[in-house]
Amino acid sequence: METAELLKTLDREGRSLAAAAAEAGPDAKVPTCPEWQVRDLLRHTGAVHRWAAAFVADAHTAPRPLGDPPDLDGAELVAWYRDSHRLLVDTLADAPADVECWTFLPESSPSPLAFWTRRQAHETTVHRYDAEAARGGTASPIAPDFAADGIDELLRGFHARSRSRVRTEEPRVLRVRAVDAGADAVWTVRLTSEPPVTVREAAGEAEAELSGPADQLYLALWNRAPVPSVTGDRSLADLWRDTSVI
Repeated sequence: METAELLKTLDREGRSLAAAAAEAGPDAKVPTCPEWQVRDLLRHTGAVHRWAAAFVADAHTAPRPLGDPPDLDGAELVAWYRDSHRLLVDTLADAPADVECWTFLPESSPSPLAFWTRRQAHETTVHRYDAEAARGGTASPIAPDFAADGIDELLRGFHARSRSRVRTEEPRVLRVRAVDAGADAVWTVRLTSEPPVTVREAAGEAEAELSGPADQLYLALWNRAPVPSVTGDRSLADLWRDTSVI
């Protein structure tokens, strides 16, 4: 997806997150993250926004720790989150296209600016869904092409890293297919005792396939919802659920 389009998504999703959090209230439980209340969600996501913005604004070329959120609650915490989100969006919008700074996912994006815009768009969308789950009612839609982009980032970015725990003692092959996002919205994930290796194609035979509409599959792979459809060896779906937490 184009960086400008991802930036618009980030802008919209952050505003929706804040609105849902304000409606739910800081004490509301977040059913998709059972250890959190809404205040924890706002503090985490706002801190991540400020952390990401600093890499771009100050051109940091090495990793830096996530800062501590302020000791705020209620309406003041929501306002702080809104400010954090606006800082991030404005920083990305104003940054030069060739800014050089640290990033952390392999095979993710063509430039640091594209990386941070993409990463924060998906970070915010997943946590917007969390906020709306805490509020209750119908969740906002996720476009199929954006959901497919997020699946790609998760499989070929996050789970290509050495810290991925999705591993098997013997080689196994898992297929992931978004049925409404175009012919290329299919991934083959090769599992071994090393980090998964994923290609965006239906390469060879697979022992199991996780499939469904892109938005549902996106949420399922981020462990926010059940997998829409599993064919083949269901133990590979269980392995994903049990070991894929980021």
